[in-house]
Amino acid sequence: MIRQPIITICGHVDHGKTTLLDSIRGSCVAEKEAGLITQKISFTLFPSEYIEKRCESMKGKLKIPGFLFIDTPGHAAFTNLRKRGGSLADIAVLVVDINEGIMPQTKEVIQILKAGKTPFVIALNKIDRISGWKKQSENMKENIEKQAIHTKELFDEKLYTFMSALNFQGFNGELFYNIDDFTKKIALIPCSAKTKEGLKDLLAALCGLSQKFLEKRLEVGRTARGIVLEVKKEKTISYLECILYDGKLSVKDEIAIAGFDKTTITKIRLLQEAMPLCRGYENAGEIRAASGFRMQVIEKDEILPGMPFMIFKGNKEQIEKEFKKELTESIKLDKEGIIVKADSLGSLEALLTLLRQASIKVSKAGIGSISKQDILTGKAILEKNEAEGVILGFNVEIDKEIDEKDSKNIKILTNEVVYKLIEDLVKWQGEKRKEIEKRKLERLASPCRLHILHNFVFRDSKPAIFGVKVEVGKLKPGSNLINSNGEEIARTKSVQKDGKNVDWAVKGEEVAISLPGITFSRQLKDENVLYADISEEQFRNFKKNKNILGSGDISLLQELAQIKRKEKPTWGI
Repeated sequence: MIRQPIITICGHVDHGKTTLLDSIRGSCVAEKEAGLITQKISFTLFPSEYIEKRCESMKGKLKIPGFLFIDTPGHAAFTNLRKRGGSLADIAVLVVDINEGIMPQTKEVIQILKAGKTPFVIALNKIDRISGWKKQSENMKENIEKQAIHTKELFDEKLYTFMSALNFQGFNGELFYNIDDFTKKIALIPCSAKTKEGLKDLLAALCGLSQKFLEKRLEVGRTARGIVLEVKKEKTISYLECILYDGKLSVKDEIAIAGFDKTTITKIRLLQEAMPLCRGYENAGEIRAASGFRMQVIEKDEILPGMPFMIFKGNKEQIEKEFKKELTESIKLDKEGIIVKADSLGSLEALLTLLRQASIKVSKAGIGSISKQDILTGKAILEKNEAEGVILGFNVEIDKEIDEKDSKNIKILTNEVVYKLIEDLVKWQGEKRKEIEKRKLERLASPCRLHILHNFVFRDSKPAIFGVKVEVGKLKPGSNLINSNGEEIARTKSVQKDGKNVDWAVKGEEVAISLPGITFSRQLKDENVLYADISEEQFRNFKKNKNILGSGDISLLQELAQIKRKEKPTWGI
């Protein structure tokens, strides 16, 4: 016995995923969504009789009992619905607006599909928006060829631009009717959710791929296994919205649901299976894979979205071992790194995958809102590495009990779009690392160039006290001063501004300095400029971090290098 293939509909926000699925199933879900953007995962059972009705010209006998479609929000994390041994989706339909091409979230989805080794086809949607496009035939190849010359040229231009961008992502795409070997090329199916062009071809392609390549994968096993997609509340009643991807489940069964801290063993109070084509739920004594359903359970504590479940038959130790292995494989952490929180296990896994690809380390990860415990852990990380004192929250909120005082110095970044979240993190960490390096450099001897103010000599000797203006850099007490020939003058005893000692003086400030062991009228009356000297090792350190220095600081270092090379030709090289 084989089950329905599970088909994930995914892609960039507003490229028409839900509208496309609505056109297939004949519903109007998209119009009911807030802002016409899918807010939560939903599933649609599409039985074989509807496929046969929609694809009358399809060659060969239909063997599969139908499809279970999963519609996802645009962000890539929801593409990453996982099950034991790989992706929950048997095939994904990546929906792309042919007029916009590959957008940032499209790239994310492709990366997630690639990481999960999920087979996919691409629906090149919104062909009806190509200038001059008219529906000419039910056959897509003929439809394209019969377009007006300028429309056909526009279509070809958009198609080849997309194929080139797809190739850059590591995949070769081709129009579905030109493909001989579907294992080597990604099928591109031009379509329109609005005019319904190409939808028969999309369904036929999914049927063909399912029956040719997925037959063994679709065989139903004996053990009921599934995924908790959402934990929903309707007034006082809580439901678990789930997918059963293997076996059969009875309302009389007990189930084990995985968790990070413990496995929940519970009886089922109510089982309701999703009716075909989004017609709601109906009570069921038993359901078989693959099905979308919701259930009420006795034990509701600690059940998190995205977690796997399976039928329980007294084998708790074996189940816990299996769950632990499954969660360990999906949540791989580093010894050091940032903290990550997400709204579901699938989201968390996807975010971790994308962070790894961006070479960002994660030391702690979890599901749910950002808590006080996360802040405490963040503070411990902060003490070791300031650039990793970050909590990243994907599609989650910050607990109300956390105030600014609690989270002081901890950077909290939240967003509902993955690529934006990672982009913000990379930017912040880059700026923070520059700031850290700058502070390290500031603790070293600081180079500077001083202009001597000959009209402000307050004491000629023992010590010489006179005025200077800082032209570049920072002057500190204890700086070793040299002249423009590289000759050592003296070490600064103190720096005063407005009659008070200061720890430093910066560019543009006029201050008085005290130099012991020299006589101004003998050693400095013919000098106009002094430099705060640095060692060759310090010079190399500044040079290595020149990306955080200003143009004036870099010019000053070049001046110092020229001065020092008069005595030592290899200095600073």
